[in-house]
Amino acid sequence: MGEAILEMRGITKTFPGVKALENVNLRVEKAEIHAIVGENGAGKSTLMKVLSGVYPHGDYEGQIIFEGAECRFAGIHDSERRGVVIIHQELALVPLLSIAENLFLGNEQAAGGVIDWSRTRRRAKDLLAKVGLADDPDTLVADIGTGKQQLVEIAKALAKDVKLLILDEPTASLSEKDSAALLDLLMDFRSRGMTSILISHKLNEVKKVADRVTVIRDGRSIETMDKADISEDRIIASMVGRALEDRYPARTPKIGETIFEVRNWRVQHPLNRERRVLHNINLTVRAGEVVGIAGLMGAGRTELAMSVFGRSWGAGISGEVFMRGRKVDVSTVPRAIAAGLAYATEDRKVYGLNLIDSIKHNVTVANLPGVARAGIIDDMREMTVANQYRERTRIRSPSVEQIAGNLSGGNQQKVVLSKWLFAGPDVLILDEPTRGIDVGATSEVYTIINALAEAGKGVIVISSEMPELLGVCDRIYVLNEGRIVGEMPAAEASQEKIMRAIVRNEERLAS
Repeated sequence: MGEAILEMRGITKTFPGVKALENVNLRVEKAEIHAIVGENGAGKSTLMKVLSGVYPHGDYEGQIIFEGAECRFAGIHDSERRGVVIIHQELALVPLLSIAENLFLGNEQAAGGVIDWSRTRRRAKDLLAKVGLADDPDTLVADIGTGKQQLVEIAKALAKDVKLLILDEPTASLSEKDSAALLDLLMDFRSRGMTSILISHKLNEVKKVADRVTVIRDGRSIETMDKADISEDRIIASMVGRALEDRYPARTPKIGETIFEVRNWRVQHPLNRERRVLHNINLTVRAGEVVGIAGLMGAGRTELAMSVFGRSWGAGISGEVFMRGRKVDVSTVPRAIAAGLAYATEDRKVYGLNLIDSIKHNVTVANLPGVARAGIIDDMREMTVANQYRERTRIRSPSVEQIAGNLSGGNQQKVVLSKWLFAGPDVLILDEPTRGIDVGATSEVYTIINALAEAGKGVIVISSEMPELLGVCDRIYVLNEGRIVGEMPAAEASQEKIMRAIVRNEERLAS
């Protein structure tokens, strides 16, 4: 056993009516990558907020021992001064400031109260080089992609002389390529003596980089595994308290007539009308069918979904949409909903939920007539409906009056699904439905998808995870550069076939 840089002993944290952490113990050794895994709501982020001073000393029970000394952090600045830096899943960058300004925000390179811009840019270049970024420090953060923004956050941590770097779901919104680059960077940091704590739901990533893994379940530390003992099956069993024999629940498809069809769908970029994003898209969905849309980042998957759902994205949109053979008007979101469409966005925090309102109001907002009498909301009816969907989708909360923003990511996703289930659509479009949620919640989402299909609904699943598409879908479309370049039954599909369709299209476009 190596030398410990951090020990958290007997950590207990209570919120009104809820014990979020109970006697949690964590030991992190120097120069290791220590993963923390658990279901949504298990207490992982709460534990890290205790460690980083977001919840100050006196607000919890237990001890934090860092570099051999007990620490009583009064706030996040105290922990950062000791070299403990946390990077949250929602990046804390200011889009309209430059990279350099973001790197030293609150830590300005100043003399006599005046910022030394020459020194700021020079230090910024050095820090960016350490994380493998060659971008100009004067570039606005709004003008770089999510993967680069994540690296800017890490460079920002390095500017604070970080000794223990905490990353909360760092790859949740990254492409496969950016995720691999980030994990390689963490392993490079480890070789240089830095210690990292990685919170992640992606167990393949955990297995790849972690030296040890601690599992938290229901606010308690369950076990810590050494590298030789780490396996996805053992982690899952420890996380959920049972083995998940089949990650993709079995379903016998009962596929009926075509209920949804898109014909010759064309969309231009809203800021550049000369750029066509989607080219002559044609697709169908049948009753009881789960249809997948595969493609790399930037293929146009989300743009397709949003443009069809009330023209929420895009310009110069043309084409036709049919429901059960009848042409329908989907030119606005209310009209798309009235036609029988629903769309669960990939960005639940920005577009899917009202984070400062209750579960109850979020569940019913897309179908207010369903809880109204003579145009007036019936509070008791709304409460009954919200509780029904809370039970149906297994939302973990003390009551439906809980604020949606205080829920874990998996439970927030279930609220989004509940909202659209209550709206009663014929076709539900799910954009990255399991992004950022744990294996237990993921399994429950798959069960909901199966139940919709068995009820004769049509489901479209957009996912960056090819095994997910192969596991839950009946048929898969492959999208690349705004074009459908392949269509295949899931039973005949494979990751290799999907990638081959993408590569062939790119070669055709290049020739």
